[in-house]
Amino acid sequence: MGVEGCTKCIKYMLFFFNFIFWLAGGVVLGVALWLRHDGHTSSLLELKFDGHQAPTTFLNSVHILIAVGAVMMVVGFLGCYGAIQESQCLLGTFFACLVILFACEVAAGIFGFMHKDSISKELITFYDNVYENSVATTLTDQDKKQAATAVLKAFHETLECCGRGISNPFTTLITQGLTDICPKSVSASTTDCHGKIRELFNEKVYLIGIAALIVAIIMIFEMTFSMVLCCGIRNSPVY
Repeated sequence: MGVEGCTKCIKYMLFFFNFIFWLAGGVVLGVALWLRHDGHTSSLLELKFDGHQAPTTFLNSVHILIAVGAVMMVVGFLGCYGAIQESQCLLGTFFACLVILFACEVAAGIFGFMHKDSISKELITFYDNVYENSVATTLTDQDKKQAATAVLKAFHETLECCGRGISNPFTTLITQGLTDICPKSVSASTTDCHGKIRELFNEKVYLIGIAALIVAIIMIFEMTFSMVLCCGIRNSPVY
């Protein structure tokens, strides 16, 4: 015999929430892998110019998400097994893991909210550096000009944009005419890369934020149910 009555109901509710948590870990892992290998982000963040790599803040965050998703799946399995076996030791370990994960998620959420614009700003700075070098070296350094042109083409073709959105007829002429690096379907006057970069990473940040909020709500229920079940097992006459 095991726990009875309401405690038994909580046991199966905890198992259900743990199963959802395990699935959520799989979703987080899948989304993180998708973000890592998404053509738009990976092709931009792997660019190099003049010995400088594109900002890696976003990729580092994605790698952390991959680790978090894997840990969530392990912890979810631990919670499911602990609930079915009615093991105080496993449930206590599960609760401790949840507290640590929840604290890390809150800290990451605060840090991410405070620096939510830094990723796009870093990439825009990298883009501007390449753009300015392509203009400054048009008549002097052909090797550097070709390297800058290749990087700008990657930006423009990936994001379907052209130029920085800054009204300057001279630089617009260079971008559109002399170097021939703009996609034919867009214009520097209508589709600037600054806006496209911000749009790209804002969409990713909101997606991660929604996933984190859902997981946090599930974790709160799980922590509550695991402690109630653990207390119920301890007070059960069978034990």
